[in-house]
Amino acid sequence: MKSPLLSLPGAVPAEGVDEGVAAHYGDLFREQRALADGTGFVDLSHRGVIAVTGQDRLSWLHLLLTQHVSELPTGQATEALILSANGHIEHALYLVDDGETVWAHIEPGTREALLAYLESMKFFYRVEVADRTDDFAVVHLPAGSITEVPEGVVVRETPYGRDLFLPRADLETYAEKAGPAAGLLAYEALRVEQHRPRLGFETDHRTIPHELGWIGSAVHLQKGCYRGQETVARVQNLGKPPRRLVFLHLDGSEVHLPPPGTDIRLADDGPEGRKLGFITTSVRHHELGPVALALVKRNVPVDAPLLADTTAAAQEVIVEP
Repeated sequence: MKSPLLSLPGAVPAEGVDEGVAAHYGDLFREQRALADGTGFVDLSHRGVIAVTGQDRLSWLHLLLTQHVSELPTGQATEALILSANGHIEHALYLVDDGETVWAHIEPGTREALLAYLESMKFFYRVEVADRTDDFAVVHLPAGSITEVPEGVVVRETPYGRDLFLPRADLETYAEKAGPAAGLLAYEALRVEQHRPRLGFETDHRTIPHELGWIGSAVHLQKGCYRGQETVARVQNLGKPPRRLVFLHLDGSEVHLPPPGTDIRLADDGPEGRKLGFITTSVRHHELGPVALALVKRNVPVDAPLLADTTAAAQEVIVEP
């Protein structure tokens, strides 16, 4: 779904899974600084929007999700995962209940599979699941923003900012009042700085929540049974995850960023050494310079200098080994 805000001056379209919104509007670092200062907004209208209604909506979702939502207070934001039977991450949902409806925004390209799964699990519960992507667009206001939220718009308030479920027909009008617009590259740079994983970027077909630090924020350890819980409990109580998420400071003298999928090795072993992980997201940050998130083997020493292909990298611990 192509955003009308791609017609704003300087808009350069994003590519790949984020196609449909702007990567930037001509000045990446200015846009990052604006978001960091609490001004502007980010067009996330390419994300899917799912609504769950009915009096059993919270108790039903509680059975399916990794998060404790059976008593979710009205207006309180949370996030949750759906796991496979083996505990691998399949979906990530960013939720809020407005008292009548649970609203969730999800990664682009995941709507059909998620809706099919939710419909298959309704059974006798009094719930209705609807795809509202055609009707509502997600807009992000950064932390500290004093931009007015239109009356009646559902909001997810988080430490990182506010996610608005804005009527899609109002997107252009709201952008005129909420500017300046910041592109997705600026949003992603701050996400990496904040060590926040993203489905499809920091995950692959075998990722479990412990590897990404999603325990607590998206996985509640004291709730009842859900699909994949056995893996979560086993790793939590008896072992360690095979990989861990790290934050990398990359050599700033390099012209090009190592792209996602770039192999990680020990610097002492050189570019031909054993592969120990891979870059998941790499960005240029307005203060930190080139940085990245990466998944590495759990036993990689936390103080070991690394190489991303031929680019030198120093690691910061996100998930303890």
